[in-house]
Amino acid sequence: MFETADELAELQALLDESMVSAGPHLRGIIDDDRRLSAREVVDALGGMKLLVLATVTADGRPLVGPVDGYFLHGSFHFSSGVQSVRMGHISKRPQVSASHLPGEHLAITVHGRAVPFELSDPTHGEFRRAMLDHYLPIQGPSFEDWLDNADALGARIEAEKMFTFGLNP
Repeated sequence: MFETADELAELQALLDESMVSAGPHLRGIIDDDRRLSAREVVDALGGMKLLVLATVTADGRPLVGPVDGYFLHGSFHFSSGVQSVRMGHISKRPQVSASHLPGEHLAITVHGRAVPFELSDPTHGEFRRAMLDHYLPIQGPSFEDWLDNADALGARIEAEKMFTFGLNP
């Protein structure tokens, strides 16, 4: 867990404010018993979690694709190639939506803006560490070499809204 007490409080405020602005249909599905608290969100999002990330094309169409998501300090982080279509969209239209949906029991969706950063930026060292913690055991030392030489950027999603859904098994 990377979140401080202040970050947890900010996340809880975001979750609460998001539900206040939700429409009646969504509020009917995600009642108080099905909402996750900030602490439950953090607990559910440890390590790498696959996200479906939507960016916006020049003509306003959504384009979705999977990314490796890491939840650090109350925000989703991901990376993609500098020359990727995804980063091209983000550089011009940073609005994104992302969902983590591992099954019917859990859904976490965020809407906001993607803020790119250099993977070598030391202020984002925890993101690099999280990627290494996940991929070194799977791919071995070659992953760190790849990461050090990747023509890629990281991005943090500055959430404007976040909705959660959880069913107790």
